[in-house]
Amino acid sequence: MSFRIAVGGIHTECSTSSPVLMKTEDFRVWRGDELLQADYFSFLNQSGVEALPLLHARAVPGGPISWAAYEGFKAEFLERLEESLPIDGLYLAMHGAMNVEGMDDAEGDWISAARALVGPDCPIAASYDLHGNVSKRIVDQLDIFAAYRTAPHIDVRETMVRAWAMLLRMLETGERPGVVFAPIPLLLPGERTSTEDEPTKGLYDLLPTYDREPGIWDANLMIGYVWADEPRATACAVVTGTDRLAAIRVAQEIADSYWHARSEFRFGPVTGPLEEMLDVAARATTRPVILADSGDNPTGGGVGDRADVLNALIARGWGEAVIGGITDPVAVEQCFAAGAGAELSLRIGGGLDPASPFAEATAKVVTLDAGSLPAERQAVVAIGDIIVILAARRRPYHNISDFTRLGIDPQAVPLLVVKSGYLSPELSPIANPNLMALTDGVINQDIEAMKSTRRVQPIYPFVKDFSYTASARPSARWSDD
Repeated sequence: MSFRIAVGGIHTECSTSSPVLMKTEDFRVWRGDELLQADYFSFLNQSGVEALPLLHARAVPGGPISWAAYEGFKAEFLERLEESLPIDGLYLAMHGAMNVEGMDDAEGDWISAARALVGPDCPIAASYDLHGNVSKRIVDQLDIFAAYRTAPHIDVRETMVRAWAMLLRMLETGERPGVVFAPIPLLLPGERTSTEDEPTKGLYDLLPTYDREPGIWDANLMIGYVWADEPRATACAVVTGTDRLAAIRVAQEIADSYWHARSEFRFGPVTGPLEEMLDVAARATTRPVILADSGDNPTGGGVGDRADVLNALIARGWGEAVIGGITDPVAVEQCFAAGAGAELSLRIGGGLDPASPFAEATAKVVTLDAGSLPAERQAVVAIGDIIVILAARRRPYHNISDFTRLGIDPQAVPLLVVKSGYLSPELSPIANPNLMALTDGVINQDIEAMKSTRRVQPIYPFVKDFSYTASARPSARWSDD
């Protein structure tokens, strides 16, 4: 028997403090067979299943998505979904921390629209980032839920396969799983809850043991997304299973364990104010020192155009260093117009967010990379011994190839600056040492000082003195029979 399963979704996270709206052109979009050919979704090509690819839109995290962009993607997704009917199941590859201008709970809107179209009898499975925010509206539409169990995220494909496998199990066996979730009034940044550090590591190591319990299919702890000032922003436990009482118990155990550890979470790397971290870097005799500019990290929703660290290095008369990178399409265009080898006066940074500081300096154009599209252009410039990578569009520099493509060996430089929080799996092993600067930006780590007008209170650490006991809520789809 062959099952017809539709596949699609939308994946990004959005800082509500960022003034830079994400637009349609900021997304990588796979449509139809493009989705089946993508490495992310290669597991869909298996016998016994007719995978029906719809639309999947994914973007580097940033500010809220413009209403027009979101509505355009949703309308196309729903049109393709309707054309694929009838189906036996629907798999949604989501993130969970999307924000759309003028809308609360954008994933709830997307998933509810899909449910309305496929009807009450069609099972829906979803995979999420552990930094997603979950709401009752979302849970009430789903039959299956799975989330990442690593941060940095090295189990993205594995998580997608978990959700997909549960959906196939449901269709093949006729079992009817349900979802329960237990909100936890606790919001911490990913940099203090990496699964490589305790106590988070221990909490996540327990999750697979719950999966082996009778009636439990998949247990999840959601850290949530702290930089979204919206009512659904919270941590939670989410459990998929066939035994309602067991699922409720497990969700409550996970939630209580996270709550009881709330005061134990710490930053993993050596962390402090920028000037203090630069002092540490200046004394280092090893290389590469990797310094994370945490407040402007584009993979967490940062704008990526701040020149705080560049200004600090210039002020100190710093020697050899590489900054990867600063988003500035105007400066990139000026470098391409001048050509490799040219010297020119540049204003670097501050072009996307008016609040972002910029640097002014005479720079020499070292390397130009045209990419495959004008939006992918990069320019490498030298300001004395400081090498700065400029990008035409918001993007991270978290992979070794991001640097070697431009003729830079990240392991050979004394100081490598990246806009990041916890380092990526490729950069972390070479950091010697790993430093994180508590810089400013729309995702700065001083979360208790952030504007918090719409988060449901009390929530730790915005409020510290209150009690909590976990209470799990079954999905509205999980009937009593």
